[in-house]
This record gives sequence, C-alpha cells and structure tokens, in this order.
Amino acid sequence: MKTLFLTFMLFTGLLCAQELEFEVTTNLDGLSAANKEILANFGPFVQDYLNNNKFTGGSWDGDRIKCSMMIKLQSTSEQNAYTAQIFLTSKRPVYKSSRTSLMLKILDANWSFTYEKGQSFYFQPQVFNPLLSFLDFYAYLILGYDEDSYKSCNGSQYYKTAYDIALLGSANTQFQKGWEKNSSVYSRRGIVEDLLNEKFKTFRQDFFDYHYNGIDIYAQNKQAAQNAVVKLITNLESERKKADIKGVLTTTFFEAKSSEITECLKDYPDKEIFKTLKKIDPPHSAKYEEAMTNPAN
Repeated sequence: MKTLFLTFMLFTGLLCAQELEFEVTTNLDGLSAANKEILANFGPFVQDYLNNNKFTGGSWDGDRIKCSMMIKLQSTSEQNAYTAQIFLTSKRPVYKSSRTSLMLKILDANWSFTYEKGQSFYFQPQVFNPLLSFLDFYAYLILGYDEDSYKSCNGSQYYKTAYDIALLGSANTQFQKGWEKNSSVYSRRGIVEDLLNEKFKTFRQDFFDYHYNGIDIYAQNKQAAQNAVVKLITNLESERKKADIKGVLTTTFFEAKSSEITECLKDYPDKEIFKTLKKIDPPHSAKYEEAMTNPAN
C-alpha cells in the first residue's frame, strides 16, 4: 500500500525530499528572563532541523510522517547548559481513510545539552552532540516504526543507527543521563535494544500485520482486521508464559495503541481477549475492563 501512495505522489509531482513533518512547541516557564531570550527561537530551530534534514540519505517512499514534540526546558547551574523533558508523538495514515494511527507516544524526561544563541549546527549522526544526537535518535526511531508497519521488520537499518547513537551517548560521561541502559519504564537505549533483539522478532512481524493487514483494512474487512490485532495479543501472551518479554518496547507499544486496540475490538465476540490484555498490559487495565463489561451496542 505504501508503494501505491508513492505512485500517486510521483504522478502528482509531490514526492517529498524529506521524511518528517514535525510540529514543535516549547515551554519556557521555568527559565529566567535571560535564558528565555536565548531560547526564544529554540523551538523553530528544532523544528527546522527535523523537517529539513534528510535522515534516510535516499528517496523517501511516501508522505512525510506527521510528528509532534513538546519541549519543557529548564536551565542548570552551568552556563548555556539546559535540561528538558519532551513529549513526542508520531502518526501514520490509515489506508484509504482520513484517519491516522498513533505510532509513538513517548515521554522522555532526561535530555541535557548545551546551547548558545546563534550557534551553528551540522547533521552528523555518527558524531555525538548532546542536542542534535537526541533529535537524530528520535528521527531514526520514528522512521523505523513507520517502515516496520509497511513491511515486516523493514525498519532495522534505522533502529541500528539509533542504537549506535545511544551507544555514543552512553559513553559520554557529561551527558550520558538518558542514554545509559537502566531499568526505568522508558529508556532510549532500552527501546532500540528490544527492537533489535531476536526475542521480539515475532512481535515485530505481528506489528506489521497489525497495521498492514489489520488497521489498514478495518473498514473493508473488519473480521480479518480484528484477527490480525488478536494475533499480536495472543502471541504476546504466549511469549509471556514462556519467557520474560516485559520491556520498554511492549510498554511503549501499548502506551500508543491501547485506545486503538480497544476501539478495534469493542465488538469482538470473544471478550476473553480483554482479560488477556489486562495480563500483558496492566497499566491500561481499567480501559480493558470497561470494554469487557460494557460491550458495544
């Protein structure tokens, strides 16, 4: 289906050179007046960097990926040094529909970097820069998710680049917070390690089916679409019984997809599927309980 999108764009002359379409907003409330002045154009800088760089290094097969990033900034005791937390989302169009499917929904509270007004930056993903490498990491993560949803495990090249960036960050002692591997609910290195781990290969294959043979065809063949969604859930439950598959990847998946899954399966005849969801995704148990006890009319 993605190739059909590309064919249409070629005929209409709208093939995009860049891959991402970010909307970036900033919250500077925690800054001093002087720092607010320095960072007055920080949001537009980040947006321009993400939207105007060519992360794939080649032609991009399709529309730009719709993304958003809200950045809450704080100053530190060191000159020109800042910390920030970001809330990031990315979406993908649903085939033959005006709807979109939420792909990523991430809160990252551990970004630290230096920034000077008027500073020049260059796209060099192989060189660690605490500001730009953070942006590069999420660009490649978004690209990998998009590719995985159109062709099974097709995003690996982008995940590998993101992983290399995470390794560079974890080796930088001054700015390694947020890059190091840890046991927190979310970590940059953790999510790309999961994505590249063989034990999550079935999940990534099911992730493709969930979108391409599920969400994309829901309007045309609801039963087949629901079966694709159920397959992902039952396979996760099967893997959970065999081994510990809890990780950043599955947590991040359900953070983005729990509402979509509930909506897709609201009239699914076997309500036991929501009991399974409660086991593998406890943070959203209330949502699944509601769907189980109050079926669609």
